[in-house]
Amino acid sequence: MKDGIKAFLKRKDIVFSAKRYGVDALGAMAQGLFCSLLIGTIINTIGTQFDIECLTKSVATVNGINYTVGGLASAMSGPAMAVAIGYALKTPPLVLFSLITVGFASNALGGAGGPLAVLFVAVIASELGKAVSKETKVDILVTPLVTIGAGVALSAWWAPALGKAALKFGEIIMWATDLQPFLMGVVVSVLVGIALTLPISSAAICAALGLTGLAGGAALAGCSAQMIGFAVISFKENRWGGLVSQGIGTSMLQMGNIIKNPRIWIAPIMASAVTGPVATCIFKLKMNGPAVSSGMGTCGLVGQIGVYTGWVNDVANGLKSSITSMDYVGLVLVSFILPAIIALAVNAVLKKIGWVKEGDMKLE
Repeated sequence: MKDGIKAFLKRKDIVFSAKRYGVDALGAMAQGLFCSLLIGTIINTIGTQFDIECLTKSVATVNGINYTVGGLASAMSGPAMAVAIGYALKTPPLVLFSLITVGFASNALGGAGGPLAVLFVAVIASELGKAVSKETKVDILVTPLVTIGAGVALSAWWAPALGKAALKFGEIIMWATDLQPFLMGVVVSVLVGIALTLPISSAAICAALGLTGLAGGAALAGCSAQMIGFAVISFKENRWGGLVSQGIGTSMLQMGNIIKNPRIWIAPIMASAVTGPVATCIFKLKMNGPAVSSGMGTCGLVGQIGVYTGWVNDVANGLKSSITSMDYVGLVLVSFILPAIIALAVNAVLKKIGWVKEGDMKLE
C-alpha cells in the first residue's frame, strides 16, 4: 500500500518538500505578483505623473468600476500569482488554467493578506488537481471541478483568517507610528521591509492602512533597504540582471534563498533598522503621496515618485513653501546610497564569519 502511494505520487510529480513549496512556489509567486499588482501600480504612476492619456483614461468598465491599463493589471494579481505557482509545480494545462479562478478567489477573500492566502491555497489546489488529472475518461470535467472546487472551498475557509492575520500585522505597524520618531523609524522600517520580502503585499497593507506621513517615510526606507540591500550584496552572483530585477523589481525573489539560509536576510534588515530612523529623525521624510507607494520601496521608483508627488501637493496646498535640495538629498540617501553601503558592510562581516557563503543568493 505504502509503495503504491509512493509510486502514484512519483507518477504525478507530487513532491512534498521545502524546496518545491518554499523555494520554487515562492519564487514563482513573486514573479506573478510583479507582473500584475506591482507593474500595474508602476503603469498608473507613470501615466499620472507624465500625464499620458492612454495610461490614465479608462479602458474597461466592469460592474460599474472603471479600469485603466494599470488597474487591469493590478486586478489580476491573484490569478497571476496562482498560475505562476502552478507553473512552478509543473501542473498539467487543465489544472494550470483552473488556478486562474482559485487565485482570484483566494486573493479577493484574503484582503491585505491575499498573496499569503494565494500561496497556501494554490499549492494545495495544484497538487489535488495533479492527483486527479488524466485519471478518468472525462478529465476535461473532473480536473477543473476538483481544482476549482477545492481551491474555492479552501479560499472561503482559510483566506479570511489569513487576511485577518495580515491585518493584525498592519495594526502593529500602526501602533509603531504612535511611538516617538526614533523607535517608530526602526520598528516601521524593519516590519514593512520584512513584509515586502515575505509573500505578503506590503503595498496592499500600506494602502489598506493609509500609511502616509512620517510612518510612510519609514516604510519607504525599510522597503528600499530590502530591495537595494539584496540587489547590491548579491551582485557577484546575479550581476546586472539581478541588480535590476531586485533593485527596481522586488526583493521577494530572494525568498527561496532566505528559506535555505535565513542569515542572508540579516544585512538588508540591518540596513532597514538604520535608514528608518535616519528618514524620520534626520530628514523628516514623509510619504504624502498615495499610501500604496509607502510599501513599494524602489520598485519602478514608485515610492520615490510618491514622495515627490506629496511634495508637489504640499506646495500647492501651502503646507510646504518649496522643494529644497535637502529634500532630494534625503530621498536619495535613504532610498539608495545608505542601504547599499550598510548592507555591503554587514554582509562582508557575515561572509568573514562564515554565516553567508558565495552562491547563497544566486537567483535561478
